[in-house]
Amino acid sequence: MQQLFPGEVFANTADFDTGIRQLLPRYDEMLEVITRCLPSTTHRILELGCGTGELSLKILQRCPDAQVIALDYSPRMLQFAQSKITAAGYENRWSCIEADFGDWANNPEKLGIGREFDACVSSLAIHHLQDEMKFKLFQQIATSINPHGCFWNADPILPESPVLVEVYKAAREQWAVEQRITLAEVRAKVGTSFTQGYSSQDQLATLDAHLQMLAKAGFATVAVPWKYYGMAVFGGWLCKF
Repeated sequence: MQQLFPGEVFANTADFDTGIRQLLPRYDEMLEVITRCLPSTTHRILELGCGTGELSLKILQRCPDAQVIALDYSPRMLQFAQSKITAAGYENRWSCIEADFGDWANNPEKLGIGREFDACVSSLAIHHLQDEMKFKLFQQIATSINPHGCFWNADPILPESPVLVEVYKAAREQWAVEQRITLAEVRAKVGTSFTQGYSSQDQLATLDAHLQMLAKAGFATVAVPWKYYGMAVFGGWLCKF
């Protein structure tokens, strides 16, 4: 079986956009929530772990002045995303860097992308970091966005109790059935991932733990604009509203 970077999920890149929508309930709605949490006038945006570019596309469509700088350590994902962004006509407002955002958290100057971002976003990527590294990343984000800037992340969360493990699992199974497929069929397309840089297989934390880390990292306002069973969009602003 082909070995993958954490986050690549599917052995064939072409399966990702369809497969992730079968695997995760309300995937598009989740990404849409992030875009709606960004003011339409947002200009400079940093995306951590852009994958196949789905979130980038939604942001570029909603924010006409946005310039997105996307980081991802997967060459095949970046190539796929670049083709998609170019086909949509947004290549002048999107740039990508092959890099591990864990390296950026430890040494932000190394990439030469500067600071003063209006916003930072991420989806289905940060949960591959251990909690200590998540917190370090949140700290780096807090020092890299403007005083009125924001950060939004979409990720799976650790169930708060064993009872909810089964509840969340049942919700995903029901979603797959509604897509006329089974989770077993979707997972048959999933490859085996291995540790890459600072990322490894799922290192989930509870939603409460994430919010505490964000507050400790310097976010004065933290929020959860969306949650659906074991998936959540959370983040906030540096300033207090």
